[in-house]
Amino acid sequence: MRLHISLDDDLVEQLDQRVGRRRRSMFISETVRRALEDERRWEDIEAGLGALAGNEQDWDRDPAGWVTTQRYGDPARVG
Repeated sequence: MRLHISLDDDLVEQLDQRVGRRRRSMFISETVRRALEDERRWEDIEAGLGALAGNEQDWDRDPAGWVTTQRYGDPARVG
């Protein structure tokens, strides 16, 4: 789909220096795609904030101890 956007001349100059005139659309498209994905990730993170509040986990009091237990607590585990 074609889309008309306006950019400052200095921004277009920098874009051309970076990717060249023939790759403008591809670069802008990929940049917008990444920005939208970042926005979606932040929405997911913000939606999950506080989801575990009030639910104490085994690792809350002693994270290092919990990791050690996970690593060496199973006698069938090698290493």
